[in-house]
Amino acid sequence: MSYPGLLEEVGPGEELPGFDIDDPVLPKEIADKALQSGGYPYTERMKRKAYQAEVRPLQVELLKLQRWVEREKQRIVIVFEGRDAAGKGGTINRFMQHLNPRHARAVALSKPTETERGQWYFQRYVAHLPSAGNIVLFDRSWYNRAGVERVMGFCSEEAAAKFLEEAPPFEAGLVRDGLILIKLWLTVGREMQLKRFHARRHHPLKRWKLTDVDIAGLTKWDAYNIAQEDIFRLTHTDAAPWTGVRANDKRRARLNAMRAALSRIDYAGKDSAVATAPDPKIVGAGPAFFATQ
Repeated sequence: MSYPGLLEEVGPGEELPGFDIDDPVLPKEIADKALQSGGYPYTERMKRKAYQAEVRPLQVELLKLQRWVEREKQRIVIVFEGRDAAGKGGTINRFMQHLNPRHARAVALSKPTETERGQWYFQRYVAHLPSAGNIVLFDRSWYNRAGVERVMGFCSEEAAAKFLEEAPPFEAGLVRDGLILIKLWLTVGREMQLKRFHARRHHPLKRWKLTDVDIAGLTKWDAYNIAQEDIFRLTHTDAAPWTGVRANDKRRARLNAMRAALSRIDYAGKDSAVATAPDPKIVGAGPAFFATQ
């Protein structure tokens, strides 16, 4: 079973010579380009020891944030979006690792039921928004409508356009009501995505992560580019801005996603030496971070 990779779309039945996802050996060309694909700024992955030295203090800061949220009856939603295999789930797991699960939870919804398909589109997401004193992390969110649903043909272009028009006032209403909304978009280069999909195919504990939709999406890189550009252009607002996180190196992405969230909020006991601004090479907004590769 061969699938296209690298930089361009292909027609039905066409294949990219040299890349067979069922071949246990990843092509050297893809492996060599993976880390710096999509314009990633670092030439080496962050070392494990350095990562471990930084992640624990940041997780302590997340606990401080959670205690503040509980005490002050705040509500926080962090939306994690991005291409398949960008590392959303792993990043969320590191956020959640030491938080009190009674007041923080991750939400990853499956495809809508027949009942949900007959509801207002945002309705099933509203049901998972936090009450006072709680934090919710969305592993994909209402942006499914403008992303995977649009690209894979699960909704019409008209429905996607309607969503892109309605999302900004929906989010502005949440913010006006006092909810703290943080939107993180994890970006990953083409070759890195292929490398991670290949790893999922051949790792017995990761195969469940590779879905039929993931496989079908391998031929739709450019369609996802168009969808991503529309999302940033139409839903990056003053009330609910997007923050891009370059995620080819999972360790740097996790640390800097934490910093991006912590830097947005003035919570009690904040250690400014730990909860520093994120690496500007990894985290940012605007053309440098929203441009598709």
